[in-house]
Amino acid sequence: MTESKQDRELIELLNELRVVLPGIQVMFAFLLVVPFSQRFAEVTSLQRNVYFASFLCTAIATAFLIAPTTYHRLRWRTGDKEHMLKVSNRYAITGTVFLALAMTGVVFLITDFLYNSALSIVATAAAAAMFLALWFGIPVLRALREDA
Repeated sequence: MTESKQDRELIELLNELRVVLPGIQVMFAFLLVVPFSQRFAEVTSLQRNVYFASFLCTAIATAFLIAPTTYHRLRWRTGDKEHMLKVSNRYAITGTVFLALAMTGVVFLITDFLYNSALSIVATAAAAAMFLALWFGIPVLRALREDA
C-alpha cells in the first residue's frame, strides 16, 4: 500500500473513532452515576448483574476504541503504518462489538426497570438486532457478495 493511501486510511480511521468516543463517554458517565442514585437500591439481582456487565463492556469498548489513537502516538514516525492500520482496525471492530453489547445491556436495564420483563425482552432483542444488522450484518454481507 502506498504511503499516501496509508495516510488517508489512518486519517479516516481516527476520524471515525472521534465520532464514536463522545457517545461512549456519555454512556460510561451515565453508568458511573447510576449506582449512586437513590433508586438503585430497588434493582433486582438480574438488573444489577446486567448493569455490571454493561459497565464492564463499556470500559472494554472505551479501551479498544481509544487504543488506535494511543498506538498511533506511540508508533509515530516509525515507518510502521501498514501494521498500525491493521491492528487499529481490529481494535476498532472489537471496541464496536463491546459497545453494541453495552448498549444492548443498557436498553435491557432501563426498560426492565421502568416497565416489565416482556417489554424489556422485546426492546432488548430489537436493539440487539439493530446493532447486529447495521454494524455487522450489512458490511459482512456486502463483503461476502464481493468475494463471490
